[in-house]
Amino acid sequence: MKPPLAHARRGCIPWNGLLLAVPLITFWKLLTTVKPTIESVPVNAAEGTDVLLLVHSVTGDLLGYSWYRGERVENNQRIASHRIDDSTSTTGLAHSGRETIYPNGSLLFQNVTQHDTGYYTLFMIKNDLQTESLAAQLRVYPVLPTPVITSNNCNPMEQDTVVLTCGTETQNTSHKWWVNSRSLPNSTRLELSEDSRTLTLFHVTRNDTGPYMCETRNPVSVSRSDPFTLNVIYDSTQGSFSGLSGGAIAGIVTGVLAGVALIAPLAGVALIAPLVYFLYMR
Repeated sequence: MKPPLAHARRGCIPWNGLLLAVPLITFWKLLTTVKPTIESVPVNAAEGTDVLLLVHSVTGDLLGYSWYRGERVENNQRIASHRIDDSTSTTGLAHSGRETIYPNGSLLFQNVTQHDTGYYTLFMIKNDLQTESLAAQLRVYPVLPTPVITSNNCNPMEQDTVVLTCGTETQNTSHKWWVNSRSLPNSTRLELSEDSRTLTLFHVTRNDTGPYMCETRNPVSVSRSDPFTLNVIYDSTQGSFSGLSGGAIAGIVTGVLAGVALIAPLAGVALIAPLVYFLYMR
């Protein structure tokens, strides 16, 4: 006769076994509920390159796939379809000749253009005739050319206002400026437009010649301009007193008059007359 204790334990599962089983069951449920996703490779594409809308985690209970341009399943926007049972593919009205659909549902675009930018819809039909749709976004940007700085006034006079423009207007493009190979200083005489494409210089001086440079940037390219120099015209007849304060000029005049008083007896009246005229004209 077996001990009662041994009979009571028949068929029991140790607690450590249960603890190991729970994570495995949870992991199995996660695997069975994973839904398909679409990845754009690359995320941002340069115009003229190839882009793959790569489909992940597709289950094996599908009859086929169809890709559509836009966010709706409309027959006139169908690009291509693939039937799984016989591995046949067909193209639709929205096919441009540059798209290829693969057996796993992925869609390849060759030599993309900015016109290809937008949303695309993957439509899947399952064996039980249930359907599922997924949307993906394709982003295409131009490769930026070298920007050229232009000015509304190539030969400004001192105190004029000058507007410098960096390249042509392009969407999704940022701009940055340098002067004398440094970032723009904080100055009330400098003003950038909202998109930083134009730089306005108020009350230019002969010290504002530059050179100036600008940079354009988008998600796929960066380009920098050649140096641009302003030809600021100023009055070369202005003497060295033009940049001095009134007090400084008065001090200089006083010193000159004192010198005149000392040399007048020696130099005579002939020297005094031109000097007095010079001071009067200043």
